[in-house]
Amino acid sequence: MNKPIYVLNGPNLNRLGKREPHIYGKTTLAEVETMCRETAGDWPVEFRQSNREYELVDWIHEAIDEGSAIIINPAAYSFTSIAILDALKMFPGPIIELHISNIHRREAHYHKSYVSLAATAIIAGLGARGYATAIRSAIELVEG
Repeated sequence: MNKPIYVLNGPNLNRLGKREPHIYGKTTLAEVETMCRETAGDWPVEFRQSNREYELVDWIHEAIDEGSAIIINPAAYSFTSIAILDALKMFPGPIIELHISNIHRREAHYHKSYVSLAATAIIAGLGARGYATAIRSAIELVEG
């Protein structure tokens, strides 16, 4: 059996579908989770969201021991969290950093992601469908 792909979502992503739909779209986080599970097929997925930095770090630690890949949309923590970067640097498998919007077309404070320093790949600007792309890519990276 394959080890799960961890899909970790940071602060305010629980508000998808309601929060700034002109930037993030109208797809809810529950719909994103369904999309991820359908795309993964038989591959197990651990899908989680937290507004708490320490909880994301704890889940990364769990993934170090139990996961095959990490897909992380750290949201605002992308630009502030050395703790998340340090945890991700310990992960031995592929890490895909995901952003629903194209962070490079936004305000300057969104342009430098600490998470990018640990990421194998970065997906930005595909909207919610970027998650399905990330799942397919994570599986391909794990399978080699």
